[in-house]
Amino acid sequence: MKNLILLLIAVLMSTTTKTGAQEVQVVYAEVGQTITLKAPDGLPSSNYLYWLLKIDDAKPLAWRNSLGGKQINEHWKDKLALNVDSLVIQNIRQEDFRKYVCKVTLNSGTHSTITYEVVKLTVRMNPPSHLLHGETLFLSCAVETRPGPEIHWLNPHGEKKYSQLTIRATSQDNGLWTCVVNNNNRAQVSVTVLDLSPAPSGPLYTSKARPLNVPCSLGPKITWEQLRAKNLTEVFWQFFPKPDSPPQTLFNLSLKDLTWKSDQNFGLRPVPDAKKQSLSLTTSRAKEENRGDYVCALKFPNGMTLKRTVHVEVLEITSSPGTEVVSGQQLNLTCSLGHRLPSGLRLKWIPPSGRSLPSLTPDRHPDHITIPEAGKGDGGKWSCELWQNGTRLTSTEITVKIEPKLSVWMLVVICSVAAIVILVLILSIILYRRRQRRMGHLRRQLCQCKTPKPKGFYRS
Repeated sequence: MKNLILLLIAVLMSTTTKTGAQEVQVVYAEVGQTITLKAPDGLPSSNYLYWLLKIDDAKPLAWRNSLGGKQINEHWKDKLALNVDSLVIQNIRQEDFRKYVCKVTLNSGTHSTITYEVVKLTVRMNPPSHLLHGETLFLSCAVETRPGPEIHWLNPHGEKKYSQLTIRATSQDNGLWTCVVNNNNRAQVSVTVLDLSPAPSGPLYTSKARPLNVPCSLGPKITWEQLRAKNLTEVFWQFFPKPDSPPQTLFNLSLKDLTWKSDQNFGLRPVPDAKKQSLSLTTSRAKEENRGDYVCALKFPNGMTLKRTVHVEVLEITSSPGTEVVSGQQLNLTCSLGHRLPSGLRLKWIPPSGRSLPSLTPDRHPDHITIPEAGKGDGGKWSCELWQNGTRLTSTEITVKIEPKLSVWMLVVICSVAAIVILVLILSIILYRRRQRRMGHLRRQLCQCKTPKPKGFYRS
């Protein structure tokens, strides 16, 4: 019984009905649309094809014969086009929603007659133009018949939706929405959702002294003119060094000429030309202070804001007591992101060439290596790689120089040289003082006369 009822409903909702010997086909169309009414297939070659508004019209809208001759009614020339077996109705107006008759005749008389009922299909979208991510989108698709046909929407990904729906728009809704009537007739509307391109799904990993690019850009095919039409008020970058820290404004974009103004930059700079839709930040050498969350934001009235957050992690190696270590000293190497390593990430150490990593003594932390007594073989470039599920995310390195120990003989030589230098210095001072005394004594001997002559010296 249930199957019988479903079959009856399907028959009632069919777009083709019969009244006596006359066949009626329903065609759905929007105002302004162009439709094609096609004559039945398999017509005899010697037929005459007439298109009429009523079955008994004396003067048809258009006709054609088997020899290729054809004609369109004078009052409909700007409205109709006639192909071999079809009638094209262009730019449909309200008065064009009516019944049209296709009559096929042979020399022996009428061969077949089919009636097309053109029914108005109304598709509404609010707002009618582009909208911001998060704004409410209303879509409606309806016809002026009772009972109505089966109607549904297909979103840009081909997923079936209701004939009337209200959604909060996202970038996934961007594209062509299709209204489907009785799984045959279709009407499309274009939905443009203004949004930024998606941010990276996870943290952005780099390492100290390596390039860093913090991505942000307008979505595909989105223009500054469209954003200005939605009363865009501000475009800016903010930086959060820590999750609970207050925001620090890095850059503001002048909407007049699309140039950036810097408040503080932490070594970063915007890409040169914002007119090309890219708002990214970049630097050739990342620093430890570049760790944190970067927020790219477009601000609109009524509290609407489009924003993307990019979390940046910077990997670095530190050495204690420094990068120059005396042979025999303890060497501590630490590779980290500045915090505890998240689950799923691991570090891989690569020691200098010829150095065997298993002989080292790691402590409890996988990011730390301790060498109790550094030797000559421990000098060179140490590398540290960050891995996740078989993928290397980034790497960093540090060069350690091992200075040789001072031997006893070297200490003796150094002390001897120092003693000689000190002795030479003392001897020089003694000789200098003796010379000063001698010169003073000679000066006193030459100046003993009570009344010296004006010219020269005389013996007393």
